[in-house]
Amino acid sequence: MPFFYDWTILIMIPGMLLGLVVQFVLQSTYKKYAKVVSSTGLTGYGAARKILDEAGLFNVPIECIHGELTDHFDPRSNVLRLSQGVYNSSSVAAIGVAAHECGHAIQYSEKYAPMKLRGALVRVTNFSSSASVWMVLLGLLLGVPQIAWVGLILFLTVVFFQLVTLPVEFNASRRAVKILDGVMVTEELNGVKKVLSAAAMTYVASFITALLQVFRLLLIIGGGRRRE
Repeated sequence: MPFFYDWTILIMIPGMLLGLVVQFVLQSTYKKYAKVVSSTGLTGYGAARKILDEAGLFNVPIECIHGELTDHFDPRSNVLRLSQGVYNSSSVAAIGVAAHECGHAIQYSEKYAPMKLRGALVRVTNFSSSASVWMVLLGLLLGVPQIAWVGLILFLTVVFFQLVTLPVEFNASRRAVKILDGVMVTEELNGVKKVLSAAAMTYVASFITALLQVFRLLLIIGGGRRRE
């Protein structure tokens, strides 16, 4: 029986449940504050443009993209991309998300070390995430545990990437709140904090899930060696 059907899959259940809960909280929190119009009169685009310009980042364009919560800053092209629901909205949620992404743009311009490290790890992590589990499987099927251990080492790159992502995301949120403090009234700023905190928890959940996967792979590889 393939290893991914054995009992060790139960180890991943807490991570799966945590992910579902976090996504539910994020969606409900975002939808709640997406209905609260900010007294600033700014749209997500307007807030982002104002923040970037005040930071001297006049060369960072802002694009509108499809999807919900697909907002991101692309350091490769130095472009800030906001989803339609954020770009055109004057809601508290939209302004908070836009400010968070501006935080990433500012991180990039300031050469914030964790962001530089995360950027350097992207290609390696993309390869490792897809290759690691297959190498573990191949090592077990061939009875060559060394291959399986290489697969586990590759997956540790994914875990490290998730770990490095945490300070990047939390720092961007802190920057966003600091920028908006004094611009938004207290009630609106509290809403921003709740939206960004819920979003940050998705990265915490991903990190915990990755750790659980490491534990699972250790049990699988160790079990495979004992059966030899």
